[in-house]
Amino acid sequence: MRERVIIKWGGGLITDKSSLCTPDLEILEHLAQTITTCQSNNVDVVLVHGAGSFGHLRSKHWRLNEGFIPHEVFENDDTCSSQWEAVHQVRKEMLQLNSLVCEALIRNNLTPVIHPPHLWAKNTGPDFLGNLERFHERKGAQVHVTFGDVVDVEGEQQFGILSGDDLVARLAIELPHVKRLVFAIKGVDGLLRVPPEQAVESDLIEHWSPDIEFEGTHQSEIDVTGGIGLKAARGSFVASHGIEVIMVNGGRTERVLGAMLGHPVRGTLVTAKK
Repeated sequence: MRERVIIKWGGGLITDKSSLCTPDLEILEHLAQTITTCQSNNVDVVLVHGAGSFGHLRSKHWRLNEGFIPHEVFENDDTCSSQWEAVHQVRKEMLQLNSLVCEALIRNNLTPVIHPPHLWAKNTGPDFLGNLERFHERKGAQVHVTFGDVVDVEGEQQFGILSGDDLVARLAIELPHVKRLVFAIKGVDGLLRVPPEQAVESDLIEHWSPDIEFEGTHQSEIDVTGGIGLKAARGSFVASHGIEVIMVNGGRTERVLGAMLGHPVRGTLVTAKK
């Protein structure tokens, strides 16, 4: 049976996270090419992508990660005048970003099979509800694609944000024949011992487990999920199930491809706690 790899394209990698709904079409094209090469090397790919500026900015303004806040007074943005309008708008914008992702895949002779989480998943965090059997089918050039999204939540919260990092963890553990999980992140080679702006090459943590401290940039003024810390935590959980987990610089697509194929590349190999 062909191997499977789960790949996460970070939202900050494929968009300009500081500018609302601004994609990086060039990096999308290069990343799509890595999936084509994987498929031709008998490795099937499941793709999860982040939201970046298509989700985080508006979600942050409307505090969608906190759920329904009926008594909070919000300032209207350019499109929305309520949290519920923001829920629908973010879902719409995520589908727009997903369509750009899928167009890049199609240009590279792949067939995306799209799974918008708000249509099949409920609740947030690693224990979200949703039938992952929809990702089982494997045919030719098919690539299953899903993404971080605003989903319905049971109880008073009513809605919340299901992170792509929670999606990749469940997919890596629960789908058959998955050999590795790759996080393609923006601007850094992996987890670092010092803040990214201070780092030199030797500050890369090549093997990381949860007992090792690291420094990362979490754009708390923008991000509504857990940033690099959530990736590390979910990656370690996946590694505890015997699956290889690595973080690489997504701007170096030759490393992304090498990691997906199981080759040694510069990055951070994530392990479970010793």
